[in-house]
Amino acid sequence: MAGVVVVIEDEMKLRDLIRAFLEREGFTVLTAATAAEGLQFEAKVMPDLVVLDLGLPDIPGEEVARELRKRSDVRILMLTAKVSDDERVRGLELGADDYLTKPFNPRELVLRAQTLMKRSRSEEPMSRTVSFGGGTIVIDPDRHELRSHGELVDVSPTEWVLMQTLVRTPGRVYSRYELVNSARGYEWEGYERVVDSHVKNLRRKLGDNKDKPKIIETVVGSGYRFGLARDR
Repeated sequence: MAGVVVVIEDEMKLRDLIRAFLEREGFTVLTAATAAEGLQFEAKVMPDLVVLDLGLPDIPGEEVARELRKRSDVRILMLTAKVSDDERVRGLELGADDYLTKPFNPRELVLRAQTLMKRSRSEEPMSRTVSFGGGTIVIDPDRHELRSHGELVDVSPTEWVLMQTLVRTPGRVYSRYELVNSARGYEWEGYERVVDSHVKNLRRKLGDNKDKPKIIETVVGSGYRFGLARDR
């Protein structure tokens, strides 16, 4: 089975179209026309992916994404008619893993869903504990856990993959292009803003100083690196 997907979309024709294309590729699909119904489905079946329309009639999609991310690390693919880069980035900052702008080709949605589902454990780093400035970060791929100062850090699937990539070779500079491809296998539109948003989220969750970050360092003109290869 390819996985379980909950589709939260109020437009019936689009909802049915998405279901048909996903089911054709082996996904088990549950559909909801409202945010309330979709949240109930997500709580009951614990899906692998939620396809979430931002323009829902009862609860804004942004609030739904925030609620999903509070209680789960389920992958979130946002559907939006909004075209502003700032609005898209805002969705990613709320915890979404990917987005599609309407109108879109259903085949592309299937591709995005399939890519989001891929998590090759062979590429995961070994467990790693790094100390810095009196603090500790623990990365445990077997438990799929990230801890900072002893506290479990709730990260989205995309944030987890980006963190894995960065810690695989501490001190190595990864370009934004490399990071987005490590997470998705293809280039997102506006990928620089996408990566910046996810890094911003990780820094906040890890308690990294936003003005002078030491955990995920910015290398101006090049990208990012995991900065704990040395104790400072």
